[in-house]
Amino acid sequence: MTTNALLEVNNLTVEIPTRRGTLIPVNEVSFNIDRGEIVGVVGESGAGKSITGSAIIGLLDPPARIAGGSVTLQGKLISDMNENQLRDIRGKRIGTVFQDPLTSLDPLMSIGNQLSETAMAHLNIGRDQAREKALQALIDVGIPAAESRLDAYPHEFSGGMRQRVVIALALIGDPELIIADEPTTALDVSVQAQVLMLLKRLCKERNTGVMLITHDMGVIAETTDRVVVLYAGRVAEIGDTRQVLTAAIHPYTQGLVGATPNPTNLANSQERLNQIPGTMPGLLSMPAGCPFHPRCSEVMEVCKTTLPTLSQRENSTIACHLGAEAKT
Repeated sequence: MTTNALLEVNNLTVEIPTRRGTLIPVNEVSFNIDRGEIVGVVGESGAGKSITGSAIIGLLDPPARIAGGSVTLQGKLISDMNENQLRDIRGKRIGTVFQDPLTSLDPLMSIGNQLSETAMAHLNIGRDQAREKALQALIDVGIPAAESRLDAYPHEFSGGMRQRVVIALALIGDPELIIADEPTTALDVSVQAQVLMLLKRLCKERNTGVMLITHDMGVIAETTDRVVVLYAGRVAEIGDTRQVLTAAIHPYTQGLVGATPNPTNLANSQERLNQIPGTMPGLLSMPAGCPFHPRCSEVMEVCKTTLPTLSQRENSTIACHLGAEAKT
């Protein structure tokens, strides 16, 4: 963890008390994001990706709560802020892009008004200036005939165009960080590529940090600088994207990479994708030791009894007993 990172997440733990016991969907998760850097957070459904993002921006649904660890933005602790303080952070310093743009846009307000209202709320500017900024935001995200679309409503845009509008909405407050939660899942492949390239370009131009939450290793490969692999609420591996994709160390990461089609080999009918056996354990039935050991082809006895700790190994940070004896 760097001390001058834009975002630092340190041992973040989220608990959800229930009648059957306390669920821990995020368990001592740590990573950082620098300015101008896109960090992917990847894993299967239930790995804890989205709830980590929600915890960072204080949008956990009760009774879920942060039970441990810390989140800092530009060195300032934000994980203990109250709702009023967080409201000043959201939109202005941290922008969000969600999977379904229809849930992020008000169907009864024009696109221009939604952008203008957001700009006025976070930038302390007048309505005329806010409308100019809204127009520029639509131009920046590649909306054709942007001026004529300012007074259009969300239902008048295609899915891809709506997602561009949501990105404009996230960026209009000039945030330092964007949390994008599965922003392209509902889009077809060609539009997905356009939206990801747009997000990547805008963030580099504005020196904005991005937390990109996805289950798609292909999206990780095309878009991110570094990747955080989550499994059952814990970090399995963190490293440079190219390093992780070409020389993954953790067996779970290897399984994710092996289950992803290689676009250059799609015409090769002999190519077989690997499949990770089994399923993610339930939060109330977490196995002892390493949570991945029931599905791991490299499992050892120590994996069944002892939880691995994160350690630096071959330019990556991993939580795995495999090869740990060589490290020591």
